[in-house]
Amino acid sequence: MGSNYDKDKLFEQLKTLLTEQRNPDTMGIDLADSEEIVRLINEEDAQVAGCVKKRLSQIARAVEKIRNSMQKGGRLLYFGAGTSGRLGVLDAAECPPTFGTNPETVQGFIAGGREAIFVAQEEAEDHESNGQKDVKDANVTSVDVICGLAASGRTPYVHGALKEGDKRGCLTILVTTVPARQVELEVDIMIDIPVGPEVIMGSTRMKSATAQKMVLNMITTGAMIRMGKVYENVMVDLMLTNNKLKERAKRIIMFLSDKTYEDAEKLLEHTDGHVKTALMIALTGLDRKTCESLLEKNQGFIRQALQGTDDGS
Repeated sequence: MGSNYDKDKLFEQLKTLLTEQRNPDTMGIDLADSEEIVRLINEEDAQVAGCVKKRLSQIARAVEKIRNSMQKGGRLLYFGAGTSGRLGVLDAAECPPTFGTNPETVQGFIAGGREAIFVAQEEAEDHESNGQKDVKDANVTSVDVICGLAASGRTPYVHGALKEGDKRGCLTILVTTVPARQVELEVDIMIDIPVGPEVIMGSTRMKSATAQKMVLNMITTGAMIRMGKVYENVMVDLMLTNNKLKERAKRIIMFLSDKTYEDAEKLLEHTDGHVKTALMIALTGLDRKTCESLLEKNQGFIRQALQGTDDGS
């Protein structure tokens, strides 16, 4: 289906968008040898973390809001197109094995659907109605969080999803790599990370994608930490869906307690693979039912649950 768009307006937007400008430091990259090419790319990439650092307060606010939503049964739903959409799908897919979340809790939606993850479906991003439809089809409610991902800040698919989410009373977040002043949309939390022109003009799979990935890492990791999914700096709510994760779980129990490999294996069998319960038993010597009760009482936070054993709770 052809896109009915205002080509003059789009052309003017592209002229001014930061992501569409030429990088003065890489004008001669087409004449460079391989070593010089990778040096230039690396130097540009090195600037990204500093750009993200300037928006830590906005990211932290998003973390807290998302945590609050999830505690009420809400979901974090990413909407993006192209590289941005794939990053959302990737972040969502990694939450269940890493943090033991239900696959429904964090979801990624990409313009063009599942096929677009592997093969670009370029026109799919050109219609706000596609984003609106995906929000409707996901049965989004006011307790959910809609997070749009758009390097340019103008992707119609993302705007459609955010507008529909706003109508439904959702918290709306936009992660973009142009300055907020270049975004013609109001959202609850704007996370704008202006990383400057790309090494190759308009190729937002580079610095823009790196910045977005860093932000998504912070958003979900931060929310999960705030929900008790981490003990010290160890992920202790992982799902044992493959052999590597099974062995990692045993190792976690071993180095956080005084248990042997065989002990850890038996504890995981005894708790049906629930790492936090197995670890609580290893650390306290209490029975499974008591440890499960302590974890439930303390919203899954192991440190607080351990304190409960000290004061006789």
